[in-house]
Amino acid sequence: MTISSRPSRPWGTLGAGAAAVAACAVCCAGPLLAVLGSIGVTSAIGALWMPVLAVLAVAAGLGVLVVRRRRRAAACRTVAARADLGMPRSAHPRIRTAARQLAELEP
Repeated sequence: MTISSRPSRPWGTLGAGAAAVAACAVCCAGPLLAVLGSIGVTSAIGALWMPVLAVLAVAAGLGVLVVRRRRRAAACRTVAARADLGMPRSAHPRIRTAARQLAELEP
């Protein structure tokens, strides 16, 4: 077994690891900043539009109430009309003639 003439460098492995971490940070920094920036912009827009969204929610609620009241009023409304009950007719001749006489008397 021969001993190497070069001294051992434990910092070389750590240096390579640090370089890899730095390269990863540089590579991923752009997308991470983009995601965080879009979250910030979205929350800012949401904060500005919150009053508008509240007004729209109230208007939608009032619209639902109006439609429900109109439907309920239309469902309860009736029209006066004659109801045909579909009374059966008798086959007996005397009863038929009596029914005709009664029908002639009615206005």
